[in-house]
Amino acid sequence: MNGAVKRAFKYRCYPSPEQADQLNRTFGCVRKVYNLALDARTRAWTVERQRITYGQSSAWLTEWKRTQELAFLNEVSSVPLQQALRHLQAAFVAFWDKRSNYPRFKSKRRSRASAEYTRSAFRWRDGQLTLAKMEAPLHIAWSRPLPEGAQPSTVTVSRDAAGRWFVSLLVEDPTVKALPSVDTAVGADVGITSLVTLSTGEKITNPRHERADRRKLAHAQRELSRKAKDSRNRAKARLKVARIHARIADRRRDLLHKLSTRLVRENQTVVIEDLSVRTMLRNRRLARAISDAAWSQLRSMIEYKAIWYGRTVIVIDRWYPSSKTCSTCGRINAALTLDVRAWSCPGCGSVHDRDVNAARNILAAGLAER
Repeated sequence: MNGAVKRAFKYRCYPSPEQADQLNRTFGCVRKVYNLALDARTRAWTVERQRITYGQSSAWLTEWKRTQELAFLNEVSSVPLQQALRHLQAAFVAFWDKRSNYPRFKSKRRSRASAEYTRSAFRWRDGQLTLAKMEAPLHIAWSRPLPEGAQPSTVTVSRDAAGRWFVSLLVEDPTVKALPSVDTAVGADVGITSLVTLSTGEKITNPRHERADRRKLAHAQRELSRKAKDSRNRAKARLKVARIHARIADRRRDLLHKLSTRLVRENQTVVIEDLSVRTMLRNRRLARAISDAAWSQLRSMIEYKAIWYGRTVIVIDRWYPSSKTCSTCGRINAALTLDVRAWSCPGCGSVHDRDVNAARNILAAGLAER
């Protein structure tokens, strides 16, 4: 890994009423520009089979600002609007490379409310952040220090569904360095009862955060359904539901960060399966539990932290029969069903815990690929 790692540090912030109003207008303009550009690019492709570049969409933005209908775009900083066009361009590139689906329009209620500012659109001085079009710095709750001498290159301000405000500062972090090499390697099998089972035999219990708050969430959702549409009481009830969801997500993310950091720090090599979580979510009986486990999020954390700390992540084929293969003799037990949690190998007589056996096979398969 060459050079310092760029890392985002996220904090709660508490904008004044005037700042909140300015930010909310900026969020709306970002969403409007993104949707206008997506619509125009879609029509250009549908009618003329023309691929629009970022430069062309940027020229459109200049023209839109000159119209009476869209003159309100001039009331906010132009940088977040340009960044929205860059994000749309990245979404199209991912679509053309067959890495994602076609870009979708941003929704006022369902999409993330955020605005991204580059260096020309904010002032960073003496640990205080002032955004373009604002006179006073944002009030930020510094829950942890930034790296010494850090200078943010990008600032992203966002508001979640629970009404909480956040600011994310992208800085170079010289403290993130490759860890000393170790001789250990581990295979990890994800599941629902046990969130992760390791090839060492250790099982990390799945706390099932969503299930723990399910009764409270169901009550809040019933209350929301009874409120009159567009009423103040409905807005309050919607906020209550959002806060419960935020609590669940926060606890889940905290656990996954701690687990992924531990696995990467303790092992030189981590071997995992390439699971198709999207396909697995089609199982109606298990979809809720699978979503709560957040396997994809755990994999993402392990992969980027491995890059940070000089570790190796090996991903084995999703079709490898890790659960049905005897980790002792290699015989495949094709008759093994999902409800069987422990089994004896017909070939060598070894007794296996299903998950531990799978984790050991995952490790062996990963090391064989090196």
